[in-house]
Amino acid sequence: MKLVIVESPAKCKTIEKYLGSDYTVVASLGHIRDLATSGKGGLGVDVENNFAPSYIINKDKRKVVSDLIRQKNKCDEVILATDPDREGEAIAWHLAQVLNLDISKTKRLEFHEITRESISSAMSNPRTIDTNLVSSQETRRILDRIIGFKLSNLLFKKIKSRSAGRVQSATLKLIFDHEKEIKEFVSEEYWKIKVVSKILGKDFNVKILDKKNKELSIHNKEEADEVLSKIGNEIKVSALNTSNRVKDSKEPFTTSTMQQEAFAKLKFKTKKTQSIAQSLYEGVVVNGEHVGLITYMRTDSPRLAPSFVERASKFIEEKYGKEYLGQIKKGKKSVLSQDAHEGIRPTSCHRTPDSIRSFLTNDQYNLYKLIYNRALASLMSSKVEKVLSINFNDDNYNYGIELAHTTFGGYEIIYKDDESDEYKGNFPNIKVGDSFPIVSKEGEQKFTEAPAHYSEAKIVKLMEEVGIGRPSTYATTIDTLRVRKYVNNAGGILTLTEQGELTANVLQKYFPNIVNVKYTANMEDKLDNVQEGSESRIQMLSDFYYPFVKLIEEVGPQIYPEKPVETGELCPECGAPLVYKESKNGKFIGCSNYPKCKYVKKEKKEVVVSEEVCPICGKHLVERKDKKGKTFLACSGFPTCKYIKPEVVKTEDEITEKKCPDCGAPLLKKKGKYGYFYGCSNYPTCHYMERISKKKHN
Repeated sequence: MKLVIVESPAKCKTIEKYLGSDYTVVASLGHIRDLATSGKGGLGVDVENNFAPSYIINKDKRKVVSDLIRQKNKCDEVILATDPDREGEAIAWHLAQVLNLDISKTKRLEFHEITRESISSAMSNPRTIDTNLVSSQETRRILDRIIGFKLSNLLFKKIKSRSAGRVQSATLKLIFDHEKEIKEFVSEEYWKIKVVSKILGKDFNVKILDKKNKELSIHNKEEADEVLSKIGNEIKVSALNTSNRVKDSKEPFTTSTMQQEAFAKLKFKTKKTQSIAQSLYEGVVVNGEHVGLITYMRTDSPRLAPSFVERASKFIEEKYGKEYLGQIKKGKKSVLSQDAHEGIRPTSCHRTPDSIRSFLTNDQYNLYKLIYNRALASLMSSKVEKVLSINFNDDNYNYGIELAHTTFGGYEIIYKDDESDEYKGNFPNIKVGDSFPIVSKEGEQKFTEAPAHYSEAKIVKLMEEVGIGRPSTYATTIDTLRVRKYVNNAGGILTLTEQGELTANVLQKYFPNIVNVKYTANMEDKLDNVQEGSESRIQMLSDFYYPFVKLIEEVGPQIYPEKPVETGELCPECGAPLVYKESKNGKFIGCSNYPKCKYVKKEKKEVVVSEEVCPICGKHLVERKDKKGKTFLACSGFPTCKYIKPEVVKTEDEITEKKCPDCGAPLLKKKGKYGYFYGCSNYPTCHYMERISKKKHN
């Protein structure tokens, strides 16, 4: 018997079925080990001994490891089949270490889709663990631990910020700079002139053009009034031009473009997109068979495997016709592209989105459809539009309109990038010299608007463009900023919090390299060099560690919290100013002399007084809340008078003839979470209740 270890349990049954009865497939459930928190500074790294790491088994993986060891002892061979990326390679290496496997001989499978063909190919072409790739991941993890422990601890002590990170802080700076641009934006006035001409019985908006054939810029009311006064009563056709416009389809998705498009079209946040894509990659049950639907979803390359191109081309020709076949896209590589994996595509052209819709959730269906259509569209012919440009003039101005309609839809038969304003029907049958009346003209004052706040999709795009992060880290980086309360994330739109602004300011002032995107991108390049074997991990860590620790020691004493904002009140216990503070439970007012004085001002809750009076003492009833937040009416004379108004009988509650054994009030028949029961009508003064058996109820 042979043991195959993967990362996710969702893959086990499928892969086991493909491999046959001689194989047992089990899951490691991700990483099984991480750096310890022992040693100097709790880094889990022996800095003096070439940055040797010290690893421990994660607490939540001890049972998993015990089970893996037990399974290994029952089998003749162990094969590692973790995910085909840097983290997957590291997991395979850690498994080999824990299970005492020979790195040079242990088979490592690499497959990018969970299909019979892909698994069989991987089994026929096994490799061994790529130690350079493992070294790159280890170096990355040590860097993150150094920054995380040294800088995060300092920030927490000084300004109560909960973390800093190599990619996280550079991304925060991108958001900070953009928010600053929004705050400093000064709106400017401009005017739009709407001119409508009736051409062959149909109204058209015509643009006033400047000498460069661009729309005329109008800055104020005086200019607008002057332009309006000079517009004549008719315009004459001065030039006609007909052309064809060709629009190519886009490349297959990478992780970044998938996240951007899923946000734009489906309003999915990046974390949600990755989670759904993971489920599609790991597979779903279709007609009784568990199948992987897409290729690996962490990739920076849009290329497609030749075997898929061949299958897809035949499918397109059979389904849509030969005229819909296009060229293979040869896109530009991104800053960080390693071209290690294919673009994200379906594993089968014949599993169309609609044919398997009943086996998917709505979210899975929508994302799968996006991935499927985009991949096939990338291999389809271009969209062709016929364009008619018409120029007009009068005694003072030139005007223009552009009309376009599709003559061949090409790839848009399955994938539309956006909704275009197409001209329906035939173009107007006009010629140079024809005149048409101006039927209306009006000016509208407008003001330039500040840039929009960044969306998750925009940040992902920027991270890719400037070269920070990796496909596997885009979503987690953004989510970390939210969890750390550096940004608010409402519907995928990111805005900076006060703590985020404070953190970015402090990092920019004292640790400019940490938030510098060029510095962070350069570190990514060095990590890639470690992966390729052209750079020493020890040298890279040394070059970073010693200057960084020295900087921490130098600037640490200089960093002080921002002076707290005073409320204008004095502490009633020691006379020091009261200030606004913040805790994990929110903002509050406390003494500035803390910890010597621990006074906290209690908020006075506004009492809602009812018009009803207490039947016992005559004082007004007031609204109060119980532990569950439920509102009830009670006497304002509490604790002298403890009257509580009985709960109003709900329309669905049934008054019975039964009496409460505790207070004598009628019992109500109520429906609760677990079925029907009798409750006292004098609740909440009396809490008596008794269950009603199902037999009795029926």
